[in-house]
Amino acid sequence: MRFTLALGLAQNRPMNSYPDPQAEAGPDSAPIVYEQPLNERMRTFLRLEFLYTQATYHSELPNPWSARAAVASLLEILAITARGDSRSDVLKELERQVSVLREYQTKTGVDPARLKSLMSNLLKLRNELSTIGGNYMGPLRDSEFLSAIKHRSAIPGGTCDFDLPDYSYWLNRPAEVRAAEFDGWLALIRPLCDSIAELLWLTRQNAKCKSQSATGGIFQLQFDRENPCQLVRVALAADSDLFPEISGSQHRCTIRFLHWADDAGRPAHVEVDVPFLLTCCA
Repeated sequence: MRFTLALGLAQNRPMNSYPDPQAEAGPDSAPIVYEQPLNERMRTFLRLEFLYTQATYHSELPNPWSARAAVASLLEILAITARGDSRSDVLKELERQVSVLREYQTKTGVDPARLKSLMSNLLKLRNELSTIGGNYMGPLRDSEFLSAIKHRSAIPGGTCDFDLPDYSYWLNRPAEVRAAEFDGWLALIRPLCDSIAELLWLTRQNAKCKSQSATGGIFQLQFDRENPCQLVRVALAADSDLFPEISGSQHRCTIRFLHWADDAGRPAHVEVDVPFLLTCCA
């Protein structure tokens, strides 16, 4: 594990590989990063990170359409966490990361102040997540208001004003009142989602990026069975008209590069050598 880590709270760090919606693109735009999880836990973490980022982004906008998008993301988070014990998985991973960091306390070449700050943040997140208990999402799951929206969301257009007049009323409340209520809902899932953000940040930061070339548009690799890979990241220039199709498991992976034509045609596999940046996160 490498420790060239910048410190800060997880919620203040970039949470995923998408460009910042508020940032202006310039001539030196950052590469586009494509990620592929290689186990079910990592898939769940990435989905929750994506939905939480989407929910928080839209919750800060004052219009009712963004409020709808924020609520939809919240309901999807509830659906994902209902299928398994995400809290337990996150607590185990936090404990594992704390154990790994403790091993670095006696090693040379490690900034002790940074290491201490990082460990302190992980312990704080672990304690917050432990304290909330297993039924932390109970108020959200028991809400008749949210349950009605969830039920109608399964029907195309099912959350129209005439279907859910109480939802329409809530959406038309003053933006600051609506935002305060939504923030109360987010507060219940924040310990889980902030912990996931921190774990994913560590996972991404502690792997080294390497320049690679896909011969004939295909790149294959095998991972060390003693240290299986959890997440593959492929970076391409922002102006590239190619994108990767990644498939594999914890032990092997295949990356195929395809050319984007237009929305009317199917992407075509390229047969030229493609340079790219590869990061394998254990």
